[in-house]
Amino acid sequence: MQIKIPVPDSEQGKWAVNTMVITEQQARLHNCNCHGRPVDAGTFKSLTRNGRVIMSNTPMEIQDHLEFMYQAKGDVLINGLGLAMCVFGILKKKEVKTITVIEKEQDVIDLIAPHIKSKKVDIICCDAFDYQIPKGKKYNAVWHDIWDDLNPDNLTEMTKLKRKYGRHTEWQGCWGEYHCRRRR
Repeated sequence: MQIKIPVPDSEQGKWAVNTMVITEQQARLHNCNCHGRPVDAGTFKSLTRNGRVIMSNTPMEIQDHLEFMYQAKGDVLINGLGLAMCVFGILKKKEVKTITVIEKEQDVIDLIAPHIKSKKVDIICCDAFDYQIPKGKKYNAVWHDIWDDLNPDNLTEMTKLKRKYGRHTEWQGCWGEYHCRRRR
């Protein structure tokens, strides 16, 4: 599966969207040293902060989000905009009515939001932990993707977010939770 990111290479503050080329040699070298998260050679988009890749649309990253994209229907909430890969991945699903995105970095919103051409999407600048869910609001699916890397220390925040949003959704998940639990 491929998800196109229609965002041009650009910078905003400490954030940047870049076209990233992974050669066959780089992919092989990475895959010799990886632990279950291989990368493919190809041309992809990446979101960086201070030059460090935070997110990309590589097949490995897309795989991490497939369960959420499958579950997405009705009213959906996503904590963390990133490259908007999840937004672009579910935008054409007829069963998705609305997508609310909570993103704490205004610079990320400024980079990405102008390229999302849909009235289904509402992006709110706020921290996922501080966002006040409207009274009585229910989401069909909630996805939490606010972490830079796979670290077992993220599990505490994952638990907090799941508790906070649990009464307001039929289904929720966290990016990388499985890998974080394996690394404990």
